[in-house]
Amino acid sequence: MSQATLYANFRIRTFVPRALVNFLKLDVTVVEPEKAEQQFAKDFPLKKLPAFITNKGWKLTEVMAVMNYLVNLSTDEKLKAQLLGEDLKTQSQVLRWESLANTDLCGEIVNAFKPLRGDVPYNKKAVDTALTQIAKITDIYETRLRDYTYLASEHITLGDLLSAAVFTRGFNYLFGKQWRNEHPSIVRWYTTIIASPIMKDEFVDFKFIDEPLAPPKKEKKDKPKKEEQPKKQAKKEEKPAAEPAEKKAKHPLEALGKSTFILDDWKRKYSNADTREVALPWFWDNYNPEEYSIWKVDYKYNDELTLTFMSNNLVGGFFNRLSASTKYVFGCMVIYGENNNNGITGAIMIRGQDHAPAFDVAPDWESYSYAKLDPTKDEDKEFINNMWAWDKPVVVNGENREIADGKVLK
Repeated sequence: MSQATLYANFRIRTFVPRALVNFLKLDVTVVEPEKAEQQFAKDFPLKKLPAFITNKGWKLTEVMAVMNYLVNLSTDEKLKAQLLGEDLKTQSQVLRWESLANTDLCGEIVNAFKPLRGDVPYNKKAVDTALTQIAKITDIYETRLRDYTYLASEHITLGDLLSAAVFTRGFNYLFGKQWRNEHPSIVRWYTTIIASPIMKDEFVDFKFIDEPLAPPKKEKKDKPKKEEQPKKQAKKEEKPAAEPAEKKAKHPLEALGKSTFILDDWKRKYSNADTREVALPWFWDNYNPEEYSIWKVDYKYNDELTLTFMSNNLVGGFFNRLSASTKYVFGCMVIYGENNNNGITGAIMIRGQDHAPAFDVAPDWESYSYAKLDPTKDEDKEFINNMWAWDKPVVVNGENREIADGKVLK
């Protein structure tokens, strides 16, 4: 048999698997993927962490699956029953808390701290929404821990370990002194978990923050002061330069000239009016298919998508890189499905009849496929309406898939 290998690093989802390997004294080699990049990429093309190769050579991803497998490698039956749950009811509760931490809590914490830290563009509305969701989720934890020592039973389980690992990023960036005063039960529980024999080695240098991260400030650039020169000198400099300054290249769609369909009027109508009842009827009354075309845009690599919020961030990045074409386009793209089983599709209207000039300003535009829609066909018109209204499931291979999130390009 080959040596079992766990790929783990600084990411919070790898804390518990690595801690279990050390605490249970398992015959598993822990490898940082950054120190074995080629082999890691070969074994796990999606590069998701944690990643585990058993001593039998088969591969395993997803933190909950990896944790469960590692615990079952232990020969201590009492400890296994404690961590996994000793009966069906407790096992279900363990999975419940693991899932809540791994999806909702982790996703919203990332949505909040990454913009505040400057990892992605800051959007106040998006951050405030994430913080609101975090408050709802942490209230669930506080309510439970107000009356119980641990989450799923009277002992530490995998539900406690994974939840505490995810809470760490909150305590790193979002949960300051005031928040901790308002959530004493969570703080008591969290300090208990990270000081436990299982987790203590992962938190040797951990410290609470006093204040949460503040929104990034826009840097003001000082305007260069004009140099004062004698008037005679100024006259000499009024002569035209030998070579005129190079003019900024125009967007190729500008050559199409002004259209009778005023795109800004439509964007205002879409933003301010009810989509189904007012905006969409207005659009079809005013839309000129000779001036604008509408395209179905699909992400080519849906099988590589994981969490829905990450898929939504992917679309947001794509739209940001289309900023040079904003004055010529409008549309929506949605995320359908659920975590680890989702896809990206949408309908985008562009000036002209060729999609390339509008989209090739984005370096990643070829990661998407483009199919021209014909609004005179009922099915195409319905698809456009559904994409811009977000109120009906997406039909994929004859199956209805609920919309989880989306972005508007305007």
